[in-house]
Amino acid sequence: MALTRRASLLGLATIAAAGRAKLALASAPTEQRLVVVLLRGALDGMAAVVPYGDPNLQSLRAALVPPQSALLDLGGFFAFHPALKNLHALYQKNEVLPVHAIAGPYRTRSHFEAQDFLQTGIDQVGITSGWLNRLIAELPSGGVTGQGLAVGMGMPLLLRGATPVASYAPAGFAKPSPALYANIAALNRPDPAFGPAIAEGLRAARFDHATLDAPSMDDDTDHTMAPPPQAHGFPTLARAAGTLLAAPGGPRIAAFQLEGWDTHGNQMNLLHAPLADLDAGIATLRTALGPAWASTTILVMTEFGRTARINGTHGTDHGTATVAFLAGGRVAGGKIRTTWPGLNPTKLFQNRDLAPTADIRSLAKGVIQAQFHLTPAALARVFPNSSDAPPMGGLLRA
Repeated sequence: MALTRRASLLGLATIAAAGRAKLALASAPTEQRLVVVLLRGALDGMAAVVPYGDPNLQSLRAALVPPQSALLDLGGFFAFHPALKNLHALYQKNEVLPVHAIAGPYRTRSHFEAQDFLQTGIDQVGITSGWLNRLIAELPSGGVTGQGLAVGMGMPLLLRGATPVASYAPAGFAKPSPALYANIAALNRPDPAFGPAIAEGLRAARFDHATLDAPSMDDDTDHTMAPPPQAHGFPTLARAAGTLLAAPGGPRIAAFQLEGWDTHGNQMNLLHAPLADLDAGIATLRTALGPAWASTTILVMTEFGRTARINGTHGTDHGTATVAFLAGGRVAGGKIRTTWPGLNPTKLFQNRDLAPTADIRSLAKGVIQAQFHLTPAALARVFPNSSDAPPMGGLLRA
């Protein structure tokens, strides 16, 4: 990335990740918030949102299906995994929309290629900018100077590009001493590029820490859903991100990367913890955002699904269609969005995977068009060469 403003200081200062979770944020001149959660490793969509009403489910993967009494029912046919209690509560409030049998336009089972395509939004190798960065470039400036922030071991491809996104570390993650900051500033002050970048970084850091350390204000938000703070993982970064996103003048765009979804073996035991972490993180975001939850949309997506059949090690291998989630105060939820292809072996993609009936680009385009009122021309610049994936409608409330 090119050096921009405080990117120097905040990149040299602490870069942190909580467990297997990473976070990036960027500003935009809007009161609408967008959070993208990337699940790296390929979530088994039929484990997260179980099609228990499909007559072929048990014959394909009986050992991976929890007892129906433990499932969190979604009105018949589908149910949430038992670990998704907070998402189930939000679904009942019409604030969660699962989108099932969805995939990207690619048919690769390579994690690396599929994640690149998912984050660039373009089915083409060698692209170096992410669709979320291109989205920020399309938003009107409104006289707001950019203040990109990131937490993690590097910038996700989703947010790389021409729009500056720098680095931020929450308090307590190996925070450098004030003397070190002062020495770095003094040494670089004469430099025409590094000097101003470091000075602005120090000013921005004071805003960030003041925001996160401020006492919470009373409001009418339901705080009972949020879990207690944890030392590591998605909920930890979600609290920091939500607080910054809610702050006046704070960032409005956030992206998380959550690892640990590649369940080739022992899936029944291994998948519960990351699902619970995802569930807890979204509940924490809701609490930290407070009233700003009403103007927030969260998009949760993964690079591809997993095989319909269980494998020999009680897991699943790389597949095709999966589930994505929308959550937030603007989401028109409380239902399942899908054209269900069925699990009859004759309906499986290549006789092994849940067949895709929706395109992840259509979902992302529908969200950002409704959230930010992008023109068709702007939407085409965010997702080039995607005329085969028109934006989905009816995802958000007005």
